[in-house]
Amino acid sequence: MPNAALHLLAAILIACWATPGKLVEAADAPIPLRVGMELSYPPFEMVDAQGRPAGVSVELAKALANHLDRPLVIENIAFDGLIPALKTGKIDCVISSMTATPERAKSIAFSEPYAKTGLALLVGGSSTIRGPADLDVKGRSIAVKKGTTGHQYATKQLRQARVLVLDKEAAAVMEVVQGKADAFIYDPLSVLKHHQRHPATTRALLKPFHEEAWAVGLRLGDEPLREKVNGFLREFRAGGGFERLGDDFLAEQKAAFREQGIPFSLE
Repeated sequence: MPNAALHLLAAILIACWATPGKLVEAADAPIPLRVGMELSYPPFEMVDAQGRPAGVSVELAKALANHLDRPLVIENIAFDGLIPALKTGKIDCVISSMTATPERAKSIAFSEPYAKTGLALLVGGSSTIRGPADLDVKGRSIAVKKGTTGHQYATKQLRQARVLVLDKEAAAVMEVVQGKADAFIYDPLSVLKHHQRHPATTRALLKPFHEEAWAVGLRLGDEPLREKVNGFLREFRAGGGFERLGDDFLAEQKAAFREQGIPFSLE
């Protein structure tokens, strides 16, 4: 071996011997917690003015990562792509206002519920619709966001109506605002928000006609992480974490729901 090569090899060996702590530290570095969510559902999942992830679910993910002592990586993924991303290992869990349903539970696992919610209706301002039964009629049109439980409910339960499946929540809302759809099926908090933005052209039927619960989505078989997530949720709730998130992000909505006697989702 040439002398130059020998000197280079000796330098590498000395460097490795002199900095063993750094090598061990790199090997033992905590594995990031990769959380999937669609950052287009304010105030739960969104981006701030600087383009950074923000909202209720983001703060919940931060608290979970801190509890697990792992750095957090948030992956912004379209809602209907979250479960495939989880199953293929691209992400470790889903925190994206996802309803735990029997259908979804066939392919992924869920934590204990962390929020109670349901399905409500945004209808036209002059509409006489009072509930889902009024929608299950030929000639009615229902706007839904693709992959949501509103989409699933309309497809299975409202067979007489025409279901307009749209990729974006805002597009579904505009179908109602412009009179192209009789109703939009979504969660009560979002329905209230959209009615407040379009008070002259919409009405909000906020009382849930179908109760649901949000939970953290996890891979089937990942029982160790599921147990840790459940422990975190119990601790977070007991420490007033969900109440603080409601106060920070949803104070106006909480007040509106209390006025109508409707239970608030994070309490």
